[in-house]
Amino acid sequence: MRRKFNPAPGARGFSLVEMIVVIVATGIIGGAVAVFVRTPVQAYLDTVGRAALSDVGDLALKRITRDLRTALPNSVRVSTVGTATYVEFLQTRTGGRYRAVSDSTGLGDVLDFSAADTAFDTSQPLSVLTDEVILNTDRVVIYNLGIPGADAYNGDNTSLISSTAAGALANEGRINFAAKQFPLASPGNRYQVISGPVTYGCDTATGLITRYWGYAIAAAQPTPPAGAGLSTAVLVGETNGSLPLKVASCQFTYTNNVVAQRNGLVLMQLQLQKNNESVRLFQQAHVSNVP
Repeated sequence: MRRKFNPAPGARGFSLVEMIVVIVATGIIGGAVAVFVRTPVQAYLDTVGRAALSDVGDLALKRITRDLRTALPNSVRVSTVGTATYVEFLQTRTGGRYRAVSDSTGLGDVLDFSAADTAFDTSQPLSVLTDEVILNTDRVVIYNLGIPGADAYNGDNTSLISSTAAGALANEGRINFAAKQFPLASPGNRYQVISGPVTYGCDTATGLITRYWGYAIAAAQPTPPAGAGLSTAVLVGETNGSLPLKVASCQFTYTNNVVAQRNGLVLMQLQLQKNNESVRLFQQAHVSNVP
């Protein structure tokens, strides 16, 4: 049996005019709310965007700083060509002290500076100095001053390593290398082993910061590096996208005698841009210049 619905006395529905009035009023209120909400939401999005840019730039500068701290003393050099700036250095794999005199029994392979030599003993086992294996593509460097006659870029004071072994005495190592008469002895009897040159290039035309390695050592700074074995990696920047992250400006500056010629200072300034947002970052990297 179907029951008949009987509305309450005096009850009535909404008219079309009333519904339109409600819709218009709701739209006006919603628009007013949107005006007040839009600004803080946009501010939040801008803050997030700038924070992301800062993270990218900070990570890149920390990576460059970490690499620069492995630079061979007096090997950092900077050059600007057009819209690009390059900082290059010779990266050390390890280092230590060479034997300058024999022990009381006459044992120990001493590094000879009076004639060409092919080996010397180190003050510690090579396994203690580094977790990395010294390769026969590495070079040993003695007292690099970065000046004519003592410049690793010219090969004045470097020699290609042929092998490593245990030293003549316990707890010592030995480095064998191509015959070389090193021009100057280190006052601290120090040596370094370099794996090769590394360059960071920053080009505002392409909007990229690129790391270059695996290329040959050259007397003149390559800008950019090229040749067999070259490897590259983009640290900052995007080559795709309508609004890519890019390097808007950058600068590398090197001062080689900050503290009594014992330390150098690399200043790095960087501006990144994306989606009309930009951030500026500044970083300092101290490098040891004690050869």
